[in-house]
Amino acid sequence: MKDIKSHIDEAWQVRQEHSSRIWFSVPGVKHYQNRYYTNHPHSFVNLSVTGSACACRCAHCGGKLLQNMIPTTRPEDMFRIVDHLATRGCRGILVSGGADSGGEVPLLPFVDAIKYAKDCGLRVLVHSGIIRPETAAGLKEAGVDQVLMDIIGDETTIHSVYHLPGKPEEYLAAMFTCVEHGLKIAPHVVIGLHYGEILGEMRALEMIQAAGPEILVLVVLTPLDGTDMYGITPPSLAEVVEVMAAARLQNPNIPVSLGCARPAGRYKREVEKMAVDCGFNVVAYPDETTVDYARCRGLTPVFTEECCSLAGRQEILNS
Repeated sequence: MKDIKSHIDEAWQVRQEHSSRIWFSVPGVKHYQNRYYTNHPHSFVNLSVTGSACACRCAHCGGKLLQNMIPTTRPEDMFRIVDHLATRGCRGILVSGGADSGGEVPLLPFVDAIKYAKDCGLRVLVHSGIIRPETAAGLKEAGVDQVLMDIIGDETTIHSVYHLPGKPEEYLAAMFTCVEHGLKIAPHVVIGLHYGEILGEMRALEMIQAAGPEILVLVVLTPLDGTDMYGITPPSLAEVVEVMAAARLQNPNIPVSLGCARPAGRYKREVEKMAVDCGFNVVAYPDETTVDYARCRGLTPVFTEECCSLAGRQEILNS
């Protein structure tokens, strides 16, 4: 524990080079309300270009996450939904969907609709999976703000959890494909992705560091009811904080965010507190006690209804 504590202390010192603000991301895709802040419905919305369909049916998701997104399976659907959202005060969208057998979300047919969303003044993020150069070129032309992708650092996890035949190097190549096309990337690491075990997380962090993104997002395995992993024990708090501290220390000059996914209850509160201690710049949907704790550590809370990968990014990069 002494080594972990020293890493946490070092991570906190890295954070002192950044603004004293800590961003709490509460996009309207999920209701959030406490004595600090109440968000607005439809401020940020998730769309799925495949509806509930996904060829991979990953062991931790099984397509369940897609069921909470607005289906836009045809480009004309997306045009219509964008018009509707713009009239309701929407500020941004995440365009996601199920992956095909190669691990890519089929975004290319939707680039004109994505460009239309940008022309309407929306921030647009896309969740790409493994991405081809032609898709990256189309997304760049459409003007997307960020490309989100899960980065997996272990081949066994790719096979057994994502049900794909690939290798970690393909995820590194996907990041470089985006960078080479001038796209901003927000790589995500799922801590405990391999059935609650820590297996490829450190390798994933190494690949992300090599790609040089402008933000890094960490989440914690949260097995969903009805999936192959339901009932799996999440990684221990000690294991989670070790990955968190490493993420902060390896990426001292960019924002590091704790994203939406983590088990509920006391576990959630402890993970959020550890994120503060490790010098994270952003926490999504924080517990009220987390806001209290951040203030006690001398940080200034700033609530935003943008996705956590956008929150505070420009200020931190300019500091």
